[in-house]
Amino acid sequence: MTKMMLRAAALSLTALSGGVLFAPAPAAAQVGQASLRGTITAPADNPVVEVTAVEVATGLRRTVPADAAGSYNFASLRAGTYRLEIRQRTGTRNSDSFTLRVGQSAGLDLDLSSAATPPAAQPTTPGAEPAPTADTGATPAAGGTGDEIVVTGNRIRSLSGGQVGSNITQRLIEQLPQNNRNFLAFADLAPGVRFIEDASGASRIQGGGQDSRTVNVFVDGVSQKDYVLKNGITGQDSSPGNPFPQLGIGEYQVLSSNYKAEFDQVSSVAITAVTKSGTNEFHGEGFFDYTNQKLRDRRPSEIFPTTIPKVDTSNKQFGAALGGPIIKDKAHFFFTYEGKRITSPYDVRPENGYPVASIPEQYRDDFGTFAQRFKEDLYFGKIDIVPTDNDLIELSAKYRNESGLQNATGINAASTSTLNKVVDKRGLLRWQHTGNTWINDARVSYEDVVFSPTPATDGITQFFQATQRIGSGTQRTDLLRAGAGGNFQTKGQKGWTVQDDFTFTGLQGHTIKVGAKAKWVKLNTREQNLTNPQYTYDVNAIPGVAFNDTLPYQLQFGAAVAAGNPNVRSNNFQIGFYAQDDWDVTDHLTLNLGLRWDYERTPAYLDYATSAENVAAVSPANYGNLTGADYDINDYISTGNNRKAFKGAWQPRLGFTYRFDEAGRFSMFGGYGRSYDRNQFDFLQQEVSQGAYQVRTFNFIGNDSLNPCVPSQTCIAWDPVYLTEAGRQQLATSASGGGRAIVMMNNDLKLPYSDQFSLGLRGRFSPVELELGFTHIESNDGFAFLLGNRRPDGSFFFNDPANPTDVPQSPFSFSPNGFGSIILGTNGLKTNSDAVYFKLTKTYSAASPWSIDATYTYTQADENRQFGETYSLDFAQLSDYPTLRSSGVPRHRFVIAGSVDTPIGVTISTKFQIESPIYLKAFIDNSDPFSRTLVGREADGLGDLWGRRQLDFAFTKYVPLGLISDQTRIRMRLDILNVMNDRNYVDFNNSPLDPNYGRRSTYSTGGNAPRTVKLSAGFSF
Repeated sequence: MTKMMLRAAALSLTALSGGVLFAPAPAAAQVGQASLRGTITAPADNPVVEVTAVEVATGLRRTVPADAAGSYNFASLRAGTYRLEIRQRTGTRNSDSFTLRVGQSAGLDLDLSSAATPPAAQPTTPGAEPAPTADTGATPAAGGTGDEIVVTGNRIRSLSGGQVGSNITQRLIEQLPQNNRNFLAFADLAPGVRFIEDASGASRIQGGGQDSRTVNVFVDGVSQKDYVLKNGITGQDSSPGNPFPQLGIGEYQVLSSNYKAEFDQVSSVAITAVTKSGTNEFHGEGFFDYTNQKLRDRRPSEIFPTTIPKVDTSNKQFGAALGGPIIKDKAHFFFTYEGKRITSPYDVRPENGYPVASIPEQYRDDFGTFAQRFKEDLYFGKIDIVPTDNDLIELSAKYRNESGLQNATGINAASTSTLNKVVDKRGLLRWQHTGNTWINDARVSYEDVVFSPTPATDGITQFFQATQRIGSGTQRTDLLRAGAGGNFQTKGQKGWTVQDDFTFTGLQGHTIKVGAKAKWVKLNTREQNLTNPQYTYDVNAIPGVAFNDTLPYQLQFGAAVAAGNPNVRSNNFQIGFYAQDDWDVTDHLTLNLGLRWDYERTPAYLDYATSAENVAAVSPANYGNLTGADYDINDYISTGNNRKAFKGAWQPRLGFTYRFDEAGRFSMFGGYGRSYDRNQFDFLQQEVSQGAYQVRTFNFIGNDSLNPCVPSQTCIAWDPVYLTEAGRQQLATSASGGGRAIVMMNNDLKLPYSDQFSLGLRGRFSPVELELGFTHIESNDGFAFLLGNRRPDGSFFFNDPANPTDVPQSPFSFSPNGFGSIILGTNGLKTNSDAVYFKLTKTYSAASPWSIDATYTYTQADENRQFGETYSLDFAQLSDYPTLRSSGVPRHRFVIAGSVDTPIGVTISTKFQIESPIYLKAFIDNSDPFSRTLVGREADGLGDLWGRRQLDFAFTKYVPLGLISDQTRIRMRLDILNVMNDRNYVDFNNSPLDPNYGRRSTYSTGGNAPRTVKLSAGFSF
């Protein structure tokens, strides 16, 4: 099957050699489809018999019967521009053109019973809305011909129920300013959604008070979920690459809450995108984008504390696309390629503003601004065939290949950089068959994704930390990690998916959908981190020594087990079913009633049997500390048959729309839904991989001033021989457990999920649409790691009465003799998000050539663990963590984007975003009173109390050439990013005991670029 798909891609490439690139005609699947239904009133003696929707660009036709009342229902149409052919008993009428967006549930009622003068048809511009017409719905008298135009105007109404989100049109993707050509960069126009880039260029989507691993993206109805790694989408774990070529995306829909039952494996943001198809005309396009350090302002770290030369910066992005007919109205092709070649800066600095001048001179060259590089090649090809008016067949394939030398702003020196590698291959075969009152949509897809980072430098790694006592408390600050890199992994997923969606419209007032999906996917992990040993130093540990860099307090190193296989594989099986009924109860009320159930079997977790060595290590005979502990270790010991896959993933999805007026211009909407995600395999596999590759941890007596270890097989005196390979092997064989950690999963793991509520009002004030709404999203059972170590009496903390300066410390040094710490995997992370939002939209059209999309969101979000953190080793149980304001969700966020075609032939577009400062959280360990307290505060604002602000502009000029076709033109474009040169700092002092707590601690702006000019040129026909 894979070879067949590659041959099909090659066929499309061969076909495209006879033409030139594309005009947008998106294709959709069941997830992301558009639907259109309504009632056409006609004279009693000339009723409507059937209605045909004709896609203007491709000639694709879909016909449905009309019932005695004139009701019709197109349950599945791909997003695009359509006209209706309305066949009556006598004569046929055509409507003017109108556009259906991806994922749109639209209603359109027409009245053919009165006569009117037919208006002239309006021309349409590719990627634009058809020009609006008067909202009369009037038509010529009965018995007219196909030349008589039925005016749809602005009569199309929304039937989206409780869904909250935004549509990102082709116009927005093409015109809005951006620096990375990641089509997801505009997802933040939806309420409560953020698109974030870090200093390495890696990007992520987040929303609903949850981190990025809870999102899902569907392309042509196929999930792009990453089952192994974070950030939700395959290939995006830590990559500055794009998940899909932007030239291949037609448009997409962003749903921040209350999606319908078709959506699976998502508990926060669901994004559904449709790809472009070829049309009945050959169209082609090419582009080249460029910027470098000469076209940007200085970064703050290049100005302060002293001015230095600009670090080399280069961003080259280029690509081409081609599409057209193979057989007019019957078969089309589309192909696109995009490439990236990037050199970008990042900063190395200590945390919390620790002065570099206090660090010995031999390490100071590790701090400063450095450059990293990245390369990506993206390919996408597609063929669609329409053998009959009732069938649509699509075959598509994607290939992604990227590599680079990567680091990120932080404490990691340039020598610790990672050589990243991502390869992502996907293929899809789809067949949609349409009957009179039903549609069946079948898809078979294949995926093969590999993420394989390796260290750029080998050797040993030194990790320096400062320990300071302030008053009755202590704080530990990370200063520098230098030497070798530690990231050595090969992880990915490979498998097949079969899914089928059936829609029935034969029951008046109902659109009933049922569907099933089965997936056979092999999850692979090979994790060999810390093959380069890491030595950790407390620089304040030795009295009289200003900076201790000779006596480490901890050594960690990885080593393979001779009898084990470091590759962990799990042949997972997933299956899901759903049913959805969109019920028009009355002319004013529509109910969306859905139910979904999902199941996944992960053999690597379910069939795992805890090793006899681990069972003995935590037994009362060897480790009596657990006798009086606050948990039962038997809940984490697996026999290989006492774990069951979670079967309770029932997910009701309910919504409603109530229209206050006949035209549906004003409506109320709302809904409730539960949505289950999944436990990330990268967490689950750690229990299995410890038997094949083990990270050993040894602590050294007297070298840790904060948490001194208790002498044991893994807490010993330091010897310089441990800096050698022979010395490390000596350590590994001297301890009964080799100093390795014991990782254990709860035998009754649940799946993370969220409950979502929405309520709001929508109004159409031609040409502007307004929406005011409230959402509540509550997530539960997020995965977390706990520390299983306990002190001899079973306690987690201990207040030593003989030590008046003693502060609470986690019992890391009280591990089973000969082993490292006990790490327990369980569920229990929680978040809550209450948001009020206001959204304003004006869509671009040829007759009204300007657009605006604006969203303001006020969010109160809280969480029981630091945003994005899974390791929870500070308290005994997750229930001990207080619930505080979320660190990853700004209180206020406003985003506005717009474009306008000027009389001088220049299109001006802009995007402005501003949000409140981030919220900092940190622990205070006090001796008097003896307590560990989690505190928080909002970081200092930048400028007038904002936390981040950026204004971008783009100016585009199209010059007609008159060659090849009348649509041939060249494009010249100037993007100015961060026009106001805002310094959006990312580092703030997060030490509550420091008088500078909450203030900016460095001059680093992370992934927020200074004012930058980007030059672009393109050609299309």
